[in-house]
Amino acid sequence: MSLNIPTTPLKRVVIVGGGFAGLELASRLLKSDYQVVIIDKNNFYQFQPLLYQVATAGLEPSSIVFPFRKVFQNHPRFHFRLAEVERVLVEDKRIRTNLGDIFFDYLVIASGATNNFFGNKEMEKNALPMKSISEALRLRNTIFQHFEDALTVDNKEEQNAFLTIAIVGGGPTGVELAGALAEMKRSILPKDYPELDFSKMRILLIQGDKKLLSAMSEVSGNKAEEYLQNMGVEVLCGRRVLNYDGAVIALDGDTKIATKLVIWAAGIIANSPAGFSEEVYSRGRRLRVNTFNQVVGHESIFAIGDVALMEGLENYPNGHPQMAQPAIQQGKQLAKNILRKDRNEAMEPFKYKELGSMATVGRNKAVVELPKTKFQGFFAWVLWLVVHLRSILGVKNKILVLFNWIWNYFTYNLSLRLIMRADTDKSTSIKNKDG
Repeated sequence: MSLNIPTTPLKRVVIVGGGFAGLELASRLLKSDYQVVIIDKNNFYQFQPLLYQVATAGLEPSSIVFPFRKVFQNHPRFHFRLAEVERVLVEDKRIRTNLGDIFFDYLVIASGATNNFFGNKEMEKNALPMKSISEALRLRNTIFQHFEDALTVDNKEEQNAFLTIAIVGGGPTGVELAGALAEMKRSILPKDYPELDFSKMRILLIQGDKKLLSAMSEVSGNKAEEYLQNMGVEVLCGRRVLNYDGAVIALDGDTKIATKLVIWAAGIIANSPAGFSEEVYSRGRRLRVNTFNQVVGHESIFAIGDVALMEGLENYPNGHPQMAQPAIQQGKQLAKNILRKDRNEAMEPFKYKELGSMATVGRNKAVVELPKTKFQGFFAWVLWLVVHLRSILGVKNKILVLFNWIWNYFTYNLSLRLIMRADTDKSTSIKNKDG
């Protein structure tokens, strides 16, 4: 097999990964004379900040994804290949994929990050992560399947285990997921499952640090905790998860809690490809880069977004936060620097402009930190909605998301509470069709 990319006299920029950073870079480079190739294991861009709403039946998956070919359909110099990168052949200026090799003039690694279970194999096997659309759908199926299962067991302890959900990780993902589940418990689930006693349902948010939202101020973290506790979430800060065997989650202090569902939102590790010397890889498998986002020791290879670690910065000694804004800004700056490099002009170092951070906890509840102010409550929640709605690709997707939010706000009703699985048994499918 071959990637079969057409040859051209234009310089070829190969981008590994089509997330925030890769998409921003490709969009800007296509305004100049480059052949741009995106390689990704999915054929769509996914808006990760709203994955938790897919997992909790607030949004359809299609409303937060957008096909790469649709984004760039009017750009003849753009090419996409559905493939997985296996190795960078540094000396040959090629990358090896499961479909074959491809030559590059410039290689940009923007492959993002995936779940980090910190070597805990039992946790990796039994807990459910939420870093992709497929994982969010699996989580949605599991949540609602457990409510169905709770109806069919006679043992009260087992029923309570089905009604207990533990979330590990008190960052924005964990906080937003806990808030969404708490709202479902209060307003939606009792109507769907009147036979179940939802006063027995427990939602636990377990955080290793001493406060939630550790990347934000103590004020915001404490406010988020206050919101969640008022919504009935059990917040356990400063607690370490030791193990989860599929039935019981064990915490430090010899605490054990029976639960059928543990959601992992506690850490990420970079999706960096093989092929570099070991000194290029840093903690969390991030690739060491200089201030121009060049991978250390490689003039024509760059890394941007979550996979890149720019060291030696006074304000960010551990590298930039692995969030959307640094990734987008690095994509913008790298596009300028590639152009400057080809014009034999000096490249400009990347300087991150902090635009703020935010997290929503639930209806009318959010925390926002801007460079010059911090605020919480209804106006913070409205700002969160506006910022996220503007960031979604496609007019149709924006309308779908806005309509769902308005409908859910006024009706207190999520209409997407479906358990949908692919039928992998062809014989069963044929038998069902035949009746």
